Amino acid sequence: MDVSRTSDPRPFWLAGRPATGDAEQAVTNPHDGRVVGVHSVPTPDQVEQAVAAAHAVRGQAAALPIHVRAEALAHVARRLSERAEEIAQLISAENGKPIFWARGEVGRAVSTFRFGAEEARRFSGDVQRLDTEPAAQGRLAYVSRVPYGPVLAITPFNFPLNLVAHKVAPAIAVGAPIVVKPAPATPLSALVLGEILAETDLPEGVFSVLPVPNDRAASLVEDPRLPVVSFTGSGPVGYSILDSVPRKHVTLELGGNAAAVVLADADLDWAASRVALFSNYQAGQSCIAVQRVIVEDSVADAFTERLVGAVGGLVTGDPADEKTQVGPLVSEDAAIRVENWVNEAVEAGARLLAGGTRDGATIAPTVLADVPAGAKVACEEVFGPVMTVQRVASVDEAFAAVNDSRYGLQAGVFTRSLDVAFRANRELEVGGVVIGDVPSYRADQMPYGGVKESGVGREGLRSAMEDLTYEKVMVLTGLTL
Repeated sequence: MDVSRTSDPRPFWLAGRPATGDAEQAVTNPHDGRVVGVHSVPTPDQVEQAVAAAHAVRGQAAALPIHVRAEALAHVARRLSERAEEIAQLISAENGKPIFWARGEVGRAVSTFRFGAEEARRFSGDVQRLDTEPAAQGRLAYVSRVPYGPVLAITPFNFPLNLVAHKVAPAIAVGAPIVVKPAPATPLSALVLGEILAETDLPEGVFSVLPVPNDRAASLVEDPRLPVVSFTGSGPVGYSILDSVPRKHVTLELGGNAAAVVLADADLDWAASRVALFSNYQAGQSCIAVQRVIVEDSVADAFTERLVGAVGGLVTGDPADEKTQVGPLVSEDAAIRVENWVNEAVEAGARLLAGGTRDGATIAPTVLADVPAGAKVACEEVFGPVMTVQRVASVDEAFAAVNDSRYGLQAGVFTRSLDVAFRANRELEVGGVVIGDVPSYRADQMPYGGVKESGVGREGLRSAMEDLTYEKVMVLTGLTL
């Protein structure tokens, strides 16, 4: 399917309506450099109109009946499902994601909006009897959740549809207007989402999708009419946002260098196949892609042999090919950076067990052993198809190695022991522990987020809805209870 637009550029979405600016931007495929689409870029005046509209409609949005919010989200889920193949082809083309993974992303976005519709219907107030003390006899508290106000959503390139969905769906569910600034490399999927949102009965101003360059984001971040900033991306950018607007409500989904622990009682074939695939899915461009593999010494040789074999069996190539499992990085510059980090580790004494080569924007799936602790591939977020293998003597040493990181997003522990599973949950300094599988597992309805330098706040529909709102108490007096 040809996803390119050869005629007019795609419009952006200004207060729920299509609009065009005075400039255009081409989007290219990182695999072969071809232009896959052109979109219009908003002018500063149009950005101002979008923010003003979100601010103006905030009261109306918060008062929207729940059935209106829920039906809008359900409509998006249905339309994404109906257009699934078209949108998957678009994701693959603009992102370089193999079509296999792009279809999975569309399926997840369908679920995200469906969960949003369901949670919107359940998101109701609580009551508390206050007559637990004599002085409060006849009093009852009604506790509701109220949106802080319009949300600025800044989204990344690696999941150009579903990570937008994780910001849009909870905002609409709680009645908060939202202004989306998609990643400049991959805005087309978000623009299609805007097209579908425009089919709903949401009031004008409830959503805008503004594909502006990153150097124009600061004014949006600083605008007092957008009291919530929800950012997914790199740590330095995220913390610069947090530092620049300390009085705003800021949620950050940042990076990681996720660890998978393989203990002596693990199913080694299962562990090797999962680690191999999920170190390299999305070309490693996921904050929960497996980067550090920590293996108990007694099974390290047997596991590593299986792992290298499984990595060697992955199909790397054209993301449009149905068989491709590992595609290019988002750009050749990104691939050159990853290549340099691998070379630095090897020069410092690391052993290259697989991969390590680059072809344009594509890095061959790479496995490194004996990596010095200070190497970037060990302590930074690679965001590429690279993993390190570390041998440890015990569970104690394995868990200490997981925690020896300034990141703490998710960790996976391959074990059959229930006691070890609960110990991992107690001791690992991460936002999520996945037992019996890789740290890359994420169910879209579950709480998702990190500790340490992996961010603040949580996604997952219910969790995000709570994050976008505050508790408000109404006390009723003189009641006979």
